[in-house]
Order: sequence, then C-alpha cells, then structure tokens
Amino acid sequence: MKKKILTGDRPTGQLHLGHYVGSLQNRIKLQSSYDQYILVADLQALTDHFAHPEKVSQNIIEIAKDYLSVGIDPEQTTILIQSQIPEIAELTVYYLNLVTLGRLRRNPTIKYEMQQKGYNEAIPAGFFCYPVSQAADITLFQAELVPVGEDQLPMIEQTNEIVRRFNRLYHTETLKECKAVLSKTARLVGIDGKSKSSKSLGNAIALADPPEVIKQKVFQMYTDPDHIKASDPGRVEGNVVFAYLDAFHPDLEILADLKAHYRRGGLGDVVIKNMLNDRLQLLLAPIRAKRDSLDAKMVKEILHQGTVKAAQLAKETIKMVREAMGIQSF
Repeated sequence: MKKKILTGDRPTGQLHLGHYVGSLQNRIKLQSSYDQYILVADLQALTDHFAHPEKVSQNIIEIAKDYLSVGIDPEQTTILIQSQIPEIAELTVYYLNLVTLGRLRRNPTIKYEMQQKGYNEAIPAGFFCYPVSQAADITLFQAELVPVGEDQLPMIEQTNEIVRRFNRLYHTETLKECKAVLSKTARLVGIDGKSKSSKSLGNAIALADPPEVIKQKVFQMYTDPDHIKASDPGRVEGNVVFAYLDAFHPDLEILADLKAHYRRGGLGDVVIKNMLNDRLQLLLAPIRAKRDSLDAKMVKEILHQGTVKAAQLAKETIKMVREAMGIQSF
C-alpha cells in the first residue's frame, strides 16, 4: 500500500507564490507515488476569523480552484473539507487531555503567530490549541508524511509527542508518527522584504493575479537601497528580486552570471525586475487560464467526493482509537 500524506491550507484567501514553492510543487510531485490527502482547513481558519465566518466559507471553492489549476489531480489526490469530518473534532478532544498549557505556550510557531497577531492573554482558546487539532488531522488520516515549511516543523514535533504519549498510555501502536517533507525553498520572502510571503500581510503575489498586478508587485519589490545608479555595485543578499529569481529562474548558470554582474555594477534594477516579471508571467499564465476554466459546480463535486472518501478512513481510525482507549461504542 502507498504511504499516506496529509497537508492542507486555511481558506482565508487565494494561494500565492509562497504556497507554490513551499508546498504545492511538492504535492504535485508526490501525488503519483503516495496516497495524498489535502485538507481545506476551514475549522482552523475560524480560530482567528470566528467573527467573519463568511470570509472562510467563501474561500473554500477559491482555494480548491488554486489546487486544481496548479496540477493537483483529484484522481490521485483526495481533497476534503475539514468541517465535514466530525471525527476530527472528537479526536482533538481526546488529544487535549494529553497536552499541557505549558507545552502549547512553548511551541515556537504558536509564539510567533501570537506575536504577529497581537494576542496576549486575550488569545482565543481555539487558536491557542490549534496544534492539537492539526495533530488530529494528521493522525486521523494515518499520514506518515506531511509537506510543510520550516516554520511548521514544531507542529510535526508536537504531533509526534502526542502520538507517543497516546500509544504509551493505552499500550497500543494504533497511531503512527509522521515525518516532515521540506521544499527546496523553505520560505519565500514577501515583496516588502520584511517577512515571509503572506495572504494576511498583503505582501504576496497570488496565483490568480492578472498580468498587470504581477508586474506592479514585481516593481514594488525591495532591492538594494544603496544601488542608486546602474553603474553602482549592488548587494544580492537581502535583495527580494534575487530571492524570487532563486526560486523561479530555471537556469542556475545564467542566474550566477546575473548575480556577479549586479555585484560588480553595471546592471540596473529595472533589468532584473523585468527579467523576474517575464519569468513569473510565463509561470502563472497557464495556471490562471486553467483556473478561469473551472466551473464552481464541478469544483464542489470534487470536494464532495473527496470528503466522502476521507470520511470512510476517518471512521476506521476513530474506531481503532476508541478501542485502544476502551471507550464503549453503541
């Protein structure tokens, strides 16, 4: 049997180039060799969008369109909606008894996101505990591999801690530990150069952006503030345009020559921005065309079929969990 993969995204907006290099490319490569499940994590999105659930529900179809437009194949990959699998909530409740508040507070990803969102003692409990829900997602679908960025590695570690404690406590081998699958570009910086590319920060190039918006965003990118004239030597390190060229330019030899030229001077920012724009337009044009061809009714049916298939596996796993715990089923 093929090993299972579980990954997913929060439906809070369209996916962007950071998602593409951080996870989508891996998912496309892995789907032919593994039994892959992609979770549209609408419940998790509600942990910090509870006051505006319409934003979450409206984006479920949009994020599914992004998956299909980049090459996620529903014949090979099961795409499902998190909220339609009640066993996830049940398993989350069981796992909450295996995790302390102190351990959750030490999770680096949670600490960073709390700081980013300005949460202090007013943090919603659902948001604070979402690593436990993620552990339920992963283990319910018996995933052994989870494609993530480096910033999500603490989540994988916490999942495996829960797995080990559950198996030890109930003298079972019901749950499987998982391994992270990292992409070659662990984190794509935002066009502002200040933080990672993010939907919420508005510093990302969306997969569905039209050509004029892509060009506008490329020409907003931070380069080297001391590279005032084309003849001036320029810094490649910390230069957002070169960070994107590293991620998307296919010819390493050309890229190395370009960097050397920029460092010694004689190469203007407009030239490298035009080169990046051309590359991104070439990449995103067929993705955008595929997306525009997708019918919402067809996308809903794909989500329905995927969720029905996933529900069967969820029922099998929760039955094993209950038996391991000695919980009576009626």
